[in-house]
Amino acid sequence: MKRILIHNALIVNEGETVRGSVVITDQGRITEILTHGKPLSAPCEETIDATGCYLIPGVIDDHVHFRDPGLTHKADILTESRAAAAGGVTSIMDMPNTVPQTTTLQALEEKRALMEERCIVNHSCYYGATNTNYTDFARLDKAHVCGIKLFMGSSTGNMLVDQANTLQAIFSGTDMPIAAHCESPLLIRKNTEKYQAMYQEEDDIPVDKHPFIRSAEACYASSHLAVEMAREYDARLHLLHLSTARELKLLTPGPVEGKKITGEACIAHLMFEQKNYRTLGALIKCNPAVKRKADRDALREAVRTDLIDVIATDHAPHLLTEKKGGALKALSGMPMVQFSLVCMLQLINEGVFAIEKVVEKMCHAPARLFQISERGFIREGYYADLVLIRPDMPWIVNHDLVLSKCGWSPLEGTPFDWRVERTFINGHTVYDGHTVDESYRGQELIFSR
Repeated sequence: MKRILIHNALIVNEGETVRGSVVITDQGRITEILTHGKPLSAPCEETIDATGCYLIPGVIDDHVHFRDPGLTHKADILTESRAAAAGGVTSIMDMPNTVPQTTTLQALEEKRALMEERCIVNHSCYYGATNTNYTDFARLDKAHVCGIKLFMGSSTGNMLVDQANTLQAIFSGTDMPIAAHCESPLLIRKNTEKYQAMYQEEDDIPVDKHPFIRSAEACYASSHLAVEMAREYDARLHLLHLSTARELKLLTPGPVEGKKITGEACIAHLMFEQKNYRTLGALIKCNPAVKRKADRDALREAVRTDLIDVIATDHAPHLLTEKKGGALKALSGMPMVQFSLVCMLQLINEGVFAIEKVVEKMCHAPARLFQISERGFIREGYYADLVLIRPDMPWIVNHDLVLSKCGWSPLEGTPFDWRVERTFINGHTVYDGHTVDESYRGQELIFSR
């Protein structure tokens, strides 16, 4: 067993930042945390000088679309997990709207096997709810399935769950987290018809009208319904990619432990605002839509005050050819997993967050919310999922740096002052600051439910 010393880092963990060193093994565990003058218990075969760097737990992204199987012309498990590793993301939870959709037990097992075969980072998969498959929930392995994905406003595919009796059965039929995409299809349809009438002489609607079609009212109506149902049936509800100030009224502040209703903010809604459509156009088109600056700022404040529980990406790659068009024709979604951590670290420099808050929302809280076993913290005995990050290292996102298969990022041209120096997954250096070890395979996440 090889012992590796990560020496002289600023360790950010559980609300504190303290200088120290960490010993990990190539068998995957954290064996010693050396702070306040605590000496090594035994020599180490390798020393990594972390002077000037922060050491944080690996990021856990509870919301990605790796597009595999069936949509691999735009992304696949290997390419997107490569991007994740380079960005300091050590664990992901993949969504079910693939081809075939992960809405049968057989499709779930096949997807788990694909993840084991191809995924560089640690992984789990959601089971997708439909109007007919809720009787499967009792047969799911709670230790290996992160949760139920519920489209209350269908984003892609035909997974919209819109029957009242089905929603009742879903919310009353499981104690697993129900991760809900909430947008009212009725209001979206009405808004679409309104703007089609306004632009009837054109073959599309300008993309800057997307936040008025997928409106704040559409988001709130659906989120409010989900919260009402969760409360009625005492269900465990996780509201995905909240995008409006009004939805935050549905949440309660405080630590994630003990909450039955939790909320997620995604990088796009924390970074972008409505005026960015002028320069980025459909590159930032996503569902739910990027909205007003007031909504973005309210989401940032909700992270600070613990109304928002986790920060994720909704990483959803499309080819550039699929992003052409406006509010109707351009596909919704963008690749974000490679740059999610540095985006949030950059907001530290802007005075938006403290580094301890970033680590809490991207590392600790997902582990607590989903009850992930032995990950998400720098603790002796836990898996050595760790990231070394260096401040004051200016660089700019350019096309050649993008590792997602789609080959582009809405962040191209954006300057950053933080750099991911090294990513460890289960004690293995998967990213060394330059290249990703594509031969490595992560482990399936285990949930202690």
